[in-house]
Amino acid sequence: MRTMTVAVLFIFSVFGAQLLRLQGFDASGVSQTAASKRLGTIVYPAMRGSIVDRNGTILASSVERRTVTVDQTAVTKYVKPVNGVRAVVGVAGAAKDLSPLLGIPVDTLVTNLTGTSRYRVLAKNVTPLNWRKISELGINGIYSEATTDRNYPTSTAAASLVGFVQSDGSPGGGLEVLMNSTLKGKAGKTMFEQSQDGRAIPNARQETIPSVPGKDVKLTIDSDLQWFAQNAVAQKVIETKALSGTVVVTNVKTGELLAVASYPTFDPNQPGQSTENWTNKAFNDVYEPGSTGKVMTAAAAIEEGAITPSTVVEVPNRIHRSGTEFKDSHDHPTEYLTFAGVLAQSSNIGTILAGEKVKATTMYSYFKKFGLGATSGMGFPGEGPGLLTNVKDWNGSQRYTVLFGQGLSVNALQAAGVFQTIANDGVRIPPRIVAATSDGHGNYTPVEKAKGIRVVSPETAKEVRDMLEGVVGKEGTAPEAKIPGYRVAGKTGTADRYDAKVGGYSGKTASFIGFAPADDPEIVVAVTLQRPIKGYFGGAVAGPVFKDVMTYALQELQVPPTGTKPPVVKIKADPTPDPSDPSVVRDKASSAARAGH
Repeated sequence: MRTMTVAVLFIFSVFGAQLLRLQGFDASGVSQTAASKRLGTIVYPAMRGSIVDRNGTILASSVERRTVTVDQTAVTKYVKPVNGVRAVVGVAGAAKDLSPLLGIPVDTLVTNLTGTSRYRVLAKNVTPLNWRKISELGINGIYSEATTDRNYPTSTAAASLVGFVQSDGSPGGGLEVLMNSTLKGKAGKTMFEQSQDGRAIPNARQETIPSVPGKDVKLTIDSDLQWFAQNAVAQKVIETKALSGTVVVTNVKTGELLAVASYPTFDPNQPGQSTENWTNKAFNDVYEPGSTGKVMTAAAAIEEGAITPSTVVEVPNRIHRSGTEFKDSHDHPTEYLTFAGVLAQSSNIGTILAGEKVKATTMYSYFKKFGLGATSGMGFPGEGPGLLTNVKDWNGSQRYTVLFGQGLSVNALQAAGVFQTIANDGVRIPPRIVAATSDGHGNYTPVEKAKGIRVVSPETAKEVRDMLEGVVGKEGTAPEAKIPGYRVAGKTGTADRYDAKVGGYSGKTASFIGFAPADDPEIVVAVTLQRPIKGYFGGAVAGPVFKDVMTYALQELQVPPTGTKPPVVKIKADPTPDPSDPSVVRDKASSAARAGH
């Protein structure tokens, strides 16, 4: 008896201690645990902010949608009037009533409604109007969850630029990723007490935290110009059987991107159908620019006082540097061109002869100031800095190839930025694409503008602009780029294209970059096509696209012709200079060989 009494007292003391712990020391924690088990939570996704162009045209927006779910165990109790008498119609009746509203065959719905699952998704992206009709049916076990659907009205026209949203609501590329923190907002939720079967307990405690919608983002892009540029480059890529193409349109004085077209593209409303085209090639693809890069060499040589536009250059058929033979795009006898003529006729040899008069370290510093070897600073997903090897690591031939745009790599934005600098009196303005963000009440706060960087003097920029007008002249390489009524300046580019897949050069990169009006520049248009097959010279392939896009841009932005006459650009020396004339830039090795002969 004593033993049993001690045992009973011991057991009761344990129970007492546990009761004291639960109701005394751990009362708060136990209460919270119990509450959490009977609390249900419904999450309300935040409405994602819109992306609009400079004029307020919607490029991306979110709309309210519903995900319809079912508790299969409850559908069997569905009751509705049949011939004036309420009757249990169950799964068959529910499937018949839901089919026209969900757009799902009756047989499929019968399968989805039958079973013991307490939760199953029937349909996604159901409109609020359709859900209201479904709810009014009063079918047991049919519920809905609030969600949103992202819509892109311009479809493929700005797909790789704007980006897309994935099925789980996360951003999948482009500006959707770049501006996600601004666009996404904050989800809300409702917490309620629920019974064992998961239903809300009437009149029980309930707390709702409303969602906070995301803020809108306004771009510098002009939607109409973006659409036109996208279609223009797409047509040319298809026509020439090119691998890809880009068009970049920039405001000269502000650096604002007015259009960034990339083809091939995809439909952001159904992004899974073409995953390989998600990236915007104007930001992501890097390539050797070829002759458009000669503009940097010309500007540096003039700025350093090594040469002038009227300086005569003796251009032989071949020159040799560092064990490498260099030539122009075609064979020719020895020519005497002005430096303006060298640029107009895109002579590699003439560019080398002028560019080597500037120290390699100095030329490298100009490349850096023009923005090569660094990203734009916008933070666009996947944007590459290009490739600019440090001057200390240049090999023998690279010292000369960089002068005519080979041996270094850029993306389309950097290439356009070189011409924006020359058009803007020698001041480079880093490009920008986001103009402002909303405060959620209809007002926009402008994004801070980047400061300009002086690269060359206004006088040098003016001389290079005049030289570039000669490119579209009758003796230049791109007369196809002329626009009636406007003065146009620009440069062709036809470069060997490096293909990492084959580990060497394969095909060509054809480009034309220019600005207008040449005497008071407003707009830069850069057109680049990768590996075109049916024609590959920049003037013939990219020049017509430039002309079409620039013509549309001038009209869209209401830029009037200036009415001034273009300068007379002298291309060839007349008469032929004396062989002993010290003012003529010559290849010393070739001159010595002729003297010895």
